[in-house]
Amino acid sequence: MNSPDISIIYRALNEDKFFEKSIIACKKQLLDDLTYEIILVDSGSTDRTLEIAEKYNCRIIHIPRHKFSFGRSLNWGCEAALGKHLVFISAHCIPAHNKWLINLLTPILENKVHYAYGSQIGSDESKFSEKQLFAKYFPSANQIPQDGFFVNNANSAITQHDWTKFRFDEHVTGLEDMVLGKRLIEEGRKIGYVADAPVIHIHEETMDQTKRRYYREALTLRTVMPDVHMNFKDFLRYLWIGILNDFKEAKKQKVLNNKALEIVLFRTMQFWGAYKGHNENRKLSREQKEAYYYPKIIKNSNLKKNLNLTKTKTSTK
Repeated sequence: MNSPDISIIYRALNEDKFFEKSIIACKKQLLDDLTYEIILVDSGSTDRTLEIAEKYNCRIIHIPRHKFSFGRSLNWGCEAALGKHLVFISAHCIPAHNKWLINLLTPILENKVHYAYGSQIGSDESKFSEKQLFAKYFPSANQIPQDGFFVNNANSAITQHDWTKFRFDEHVTGLEDMVLGKRLIEEGRKIGYVADAPVIHIHEETMDQTKRRYYREALTLRTVMPDVHMNFKDFLRYLWIGILNDFKEAKKQKVLNNKALEIVLFRTMQFWGAYKGHNENRKLSREQKEAYYYPKIIKNSNLKKNLNLTKTKTSTK
């Protein structure tokens, strides 16, 4: 049997709600003569995620929770992949049309870039403020290649060759995509943004989970962009600007009355998480890391309490 041209790699933990819809959308892609396989890197799902993967003949890689990190899970998936081109998609992202995959890969196939990422749009379930973030970071025009190293692995692709040479950092608590993107740019590689390769990205997070996501990412951002600092005045300023801009857009869309509280809560969690991540000097224990990687399944009440109460020295820069 010949090796596939493309390996589509999911990483998941209890993602059965949207995973099947995502796989079905992948199987409807128009790819001409290109072939593909689907790989799931699962970190301990207890819902129907594994059942769905088996139903659609996905190759399943199991990563133990004590070894999980965002970068390591992708590396394991890439190591198992047989395709020359590696595509990453979140299990709660659904390709928006049947040319998503070929559009995403075309800049790589044409040797214009080495790492490509597609646009993301919200759904009816998405929070209003997150839709505004999608519009900001995923504009309507292609950038092939782009300036800078921003990239997002919820919807991206890279050559097997470049992944083999650089790999994902297995120790960062988030933004493993940007860490790799920065290394590629420093080595003279190119990154491209493909606006016409959209996925519907559905985040069903609590406000506390939103805060933890931005906290994790800020911990890494300190090393990726060491010149970027965030002090408490910045937090207040960004919060005010974020809320004000969202209020203006919500008013324009005539949904302000329904979305006002959600906007305030989301922006507060976003920027408070980012502020704490930028300023805390903290070395996470393995238990604490698991709590941040698996916020939906923490059952140990003492651990929850410790996560909320742990205080460390902070520095305002």
